[in-house]
Amino acid sequence: MHLLIVAALAVQSTLPLKPSPADYGALWRYQGTWQIVSKNRAAAKPETLVNQCAVLGHFFACGQNVNGTPGGLVVFIPSGKPDHFYTQTIMPEGRATGRDDLEISGEQWIYTSRRDEGGKTTYFRTTNSFSGKNRIHFEQSQSSNGTQWDVQSSGDEVRVGAASPNSR
Repeated sequence: MHLLIVAALAVQSTLPLKPSPADYGALWRYQGTWQIVSKNRAAAKPETLVNQCAVLGHFFACGQNVNGTPGGLVVFIPSGKPDHFYTQTIMPEGRATGRDDLEISGEQWIYTSRRDEGGKTTYFRTTNSFSGKNRIHFEQSQSSNGTQWDVQSSGDEVRVGAASPNSR
Protein backbone atom coordinates (compact mmCIF):
# COMPACT_ATOMS: atom_id res chain seq x y z
CA MET A 1 0.00 0.00 0.00
CA HIS A 2 2.85 2.37 0.87
CA LEU A 3 4.37 1.80 -2.59
CA LEU A 4 1.03 2.64 -4.25
CA ILE A 5 0.83 5.98 -2.42
CA VAL A 6 4.45 6.86 -3.36
CA ALA A 7 3.73 5.95 -7.01
CA ALA A 8 0.58 8.11 -7.03
CA LEU A 9 2.47 11.08 -5.58
CA ALA A 10 5.24 10.65 -8.17
CA VAL A 11 2.73 10.66 -11.05
CA GLN A 12 0.92 13.67 -9.59
CA SER A 13 4.17 15.63 -9.34
CA THR A 14 4.80 15.18 -13.09
CA LEU A 15 1.40 16.62 -14.07
CA PRO A 16 1.33 20.32 -15.01
CA LEU A 17 0.16 22.58 -12.24
CA LYS A 18 -3.27 24.14 -12.57
CA PRO A 19 -2.82 27.69 -13.88
CA SER A 20 -3.82 30.47 -11.54
CA PRO A 21 -6.15 33.28 -12.64
CA ALA A 22 -3.11 35.58 -12.90
CA ASP A 23 -1.53 33.24 -15.50
CA TYR A 24 -4.11 34.42 -18.01
CA GLY A 25 -3.01 38.02 -17.46
CA ALA A 26 -4.51 40.20 -20.14
CA LEU A 27 -7.57 38.01 -20.75
CA TRP A 28 -9.00 39.20 -17.43
CA ARG A 29 -9.48 42.60 -19.08
CA TYR A 30 -12.74 41.28 -20.58
CA GLN A 31 -14.35 40.70 -17.17
CA GLY A 32 -17.26 43.00 -16.36
CA THR A 33 -20.07 44.92 -18.04
CA TRP A 34 -19.47 46.86 -21.24
CA GLN A 35 -21.57 49.29 -23.25
CA ILE A 36 -21.07 48.82 -27.00
CA VAL A 37 -21.69 51.52 -29.59
CA SER A 38 -21.32 50.34 -33.20
CA LYS A 39 -20.49 53.05 -35.71
CA ASN A 40 -22.33 51.30 -38.55
CA ARG A 41 -25.50 51.31 -36.43
CA ALA A 42 -25.37 54.95 -35.31
CA ALA A 43 -29.14 55.21 -34.80
CA ALA A 44 -29.27 51.98 -32.82
CA LYS A 45 -29.36 51.96 -29.05
CA PRO A 46 -26.07 50.93 -27.38
CA GLU A 47 -25.84 47.26 -26.46
CA THR A 48 -24.83 45.89 -23.08
CA LEU A 49 -22.33 43.04 -22.96
CA VAL A 50 -21.69 41.21 -19.69
CA ASN A 51 -18.62 38.97 -19.50
CA GLN A 52 -18.37 36.53 -16.61
CA CYS A 53 -14.88 35.03 -16.83
CA ALA A 54 -13.24 32.17 -14.96
CA VAL A 55 -10.33 29.77 -15.07
CA LEU A 56 -11.60 26.23 -15.56
CA GLY A 57 -8.75 23.74 -15.24
CA HIS A 58 -6.32 24.67 -18.01
CA PHE A 59 -8.87 26.82 -19.82
CA PHE A 60 -9.96 30.42 -19.49
CA ALA A 61 -13.59 31.06 -20.40
CA CYS A 62 -15.97 34.01 -20.58
CA GLY A 63 -19.73 33.51 -20.58
CA GLN A 64 -21.20 36.36 -22.57
CA ASN A 65 -24.63 37.87 -22.17
CA VAL A 66 -25.85 40.50 -24.68
CA ASN A 67 -28.75 42.72 -23.65
CA GLY A 68 -29.90 40.11 -21.13
CA THR A 69 -29.72 37.18 -23.57
CA PRO A 70 -27.05 34.44 -23.44
CA GLY A 71 -24.63 35.04 -26.30
CA GLY A 72 -22.07 32.26 -25.99
CA LEU A 73 -19.22 30.80 -23.99
CA VAL A 74 -15.82 31.85 -25.34
CA VAL A 75 -13.05 29.44 -24.36
CA PHE A 76 -9.38 30.48 -24.56
CA ILE A 77 -6.74 27.76 -24.83
CA PRO A 78 -3.02 28.56 -24.54
CA SER A 79 -1.29 27.68 -27.83
CA GLY A 80 2.14 27.20 -26.30
CA LYS A 81 3.41 30.51 -27.70
CA PRO A 82 3.40 33.63 -25.49
CA ASP A 83 0.38 35.89 -26.03
CA HIS A 84 -1.24 33.48 -28.50
CA PHE A 85 -4.45 31.60 -27.74
CA TYR A 86 -6.79 29.34 -29.63
CA THR A 87 -10.41 30.30 -29.09
CA GLN A 88 -13.66 28.45 -29.47
CA THR A 89 -17.14 29.89 -29.02
CA ILE A 90 -19.90 27.59 -27.85
CA MET A 91 -23.31 28.97 -28.72
CA PRO A 92 -26.38 28.69 -26.44
CA GLU A 93 -27.76 25.75 -28.46
CA GLY A 94 -24.52 23.81 -27.82
CA ARG A 95 -22.86 24.17 -31.22
CA ALA A 96 -19.28 25.40 -31.47
CA THR A 97 -18.27 27.92 -34.13
CA GLY A 98 -14.84 26.49 -34.95
CA ARG A 99 -11.33 27.16 -33.74
CA ASP A 100 -10.05 30.71 -34.09
CA ASP A 101 -6.82 32.43 -33.08
CA LEU A 102 -6.06 35.36 -30.80
CA GLU A 103 -2.72 37.13 -30.98
CA ILE A 104 -2.06 39.74 -28.27
CA SER A 105 0.53 42.42 -28.94
CA GLY A 106 0.42 44.98 -26.15
CA GLU A 107 -2.78 46.98 -26.42
CA GLN A 108 -3.79 45.42 -29.75
CA TRP A 109 -5.54 42.06 -29.87
CA ILE A 110 -6.24 40.43 -33.23
CA TYR A 111 -8.70 37.57 -33.62
CA THR A 112 -8.49 35.69 -36.92
CA SER A 113 -10.54 32.88 -38.40
CA ARG A 114 -11.57 31.38 -41.68
CA ARG A 115 -14.67 29.57 -42.79
CA ASP A 116 -14.99 27.30 -45.81
CA GLU A 117 -18.45 27.12 -47.31
CA GLY A 118 -19.49 25.85 -50.72
CA GLY A 119 -15.89 25.71 -51.98
CA LYS A 120 -15.31 29.34 -50.98
CA THR A 121 -13.04 30.49 -48.13
CA THR A 122 -13.80 33.66 -46.24
CA TYR A 123 -11.31 35.11 -43.76
CA PHE A 124 -12.40 37.11 -40.73
CA ARG A 125 -10.45 39.46 -38.49
CA THR A 126 -11.48 41.41 -35.41
CA THR A 127 -9.01 43.95 -34.08
CA ASN A 128 -9.47 45.19 -30.52
CA SER A 129 -7.40 48.24 -29.58
CA PHE A 130 -7.42 48.90 -25.84
CA SER A 131 -7.10 52.40 -24.36
CA GLY A 132 -6.44 51.69 -20.71
CA LYS A 133 -8.51 49.25 -18.64
CA ASN A 134 -11.96 50.45 -19.63
CA ARG A 135 -12.03 51.24 -23.36
CA ILE A 136 -11.81 49.12 -26.50
CA HIS A 137 -12.08 50.28 -30.11
CA PHE A 138 -12.95 47.38 -32.41
CA GLU A 139 -12.98 46.76 -36.15
CA GLN A 140 -14.47 43.66 -37.75
CA SER A 141 -13.21 42.88 -41.25
CA GLN A 142 -13.46 40.14 -43.80
CA SER A 143 -11.47 39.09 -46.85
CA SER A 144 -11.66 36.64 -49.71
CA ASN A 145 -7.87 36.20 -49.85
CA GLY A 146 -6.60 36.86 -46.30
CA THR A 147 -4.60 39.94 -47.33
CA GLN A 148 -7.04 42.62 -48.53
CA TRP A 149 -9.53 43.45 -45.79
CA ASP A 150 -12.95 45.10 -45.99
CA VAL A 151 -14.12 46.64 -42.69
CA GLN A 152 -17.66 45.43 -42.02
CA SER A 153 -18.23 47.21 -38.71
CA SER A 154 -16.45 49.17 -36.03
CA GLY A 155 -17.22 50.79 -32.76
CA ASP A 156 -16.30 51.29 -29.16
CA GLU A 157 -16.78 49.42 -25.92
CA VAL A 158 -16.68 51.20 -22.56
CA ARG A 159 -16.66 49.33 -19.26
CA VAL A 160 -19.65 50.38 -17.17
CA GLY A 161 -19.55 47.62 -14.53
CA ALA A 162 -17.05 46.07 -12.16
CA ALA A 163 -13.90 44.51 -13.50
CA SER A 164 -12.03 41.64 -11.95
CA PRO A 165 -9.32 42.59 -9.46
CA ASN A 166 -7.00 40.63 -11.78
CA SER A 167 -7.63 42.88 -14.78
CA ARG A 168 -4.75 45.08 -15.77
